Amino acid sequence: MKITCFIEYHIKPEHRQKFQHYAEQWGQIIPQLGGELIGYFLPYEGTNHIAYGLISFSHLADYEAYREQLKSHPKGIANFGFAMKEKFIINEKRTFLEVVPSTYWKTAI
Repeated sequence: MKITCFIEYHIKPEHRQKFQHYAEQWGQIIPQLGGELIGYFLPYEGTNHIAYGLISFSHLADYEAYREQLKSHPKGIANFGFAMKEKFIINEKRTFLEVVPSTYWKTAI
């Protein structure tokens, strides 16, 4: 069963560029560690302090293995450190979603 980790970030709007940099770094790290990165999303219009990250895994066990690998991944450690030092993330919340297989990655016909 494919699951998606849906991460909601509350960010400081004045540090949007720092969050973008943070997201770009995960864009390199996540696929290396087995995650299927759907993407990171910055606020565009409307609420200006909420951003999202979506990462899919084949199973919850794959996510747990990914999280364990992050603890010793040099670039992952550095990216977490960057976020802690710069304090542009106010908080984050993770929700795990199960995909409806017949709807996943549908494109326009």
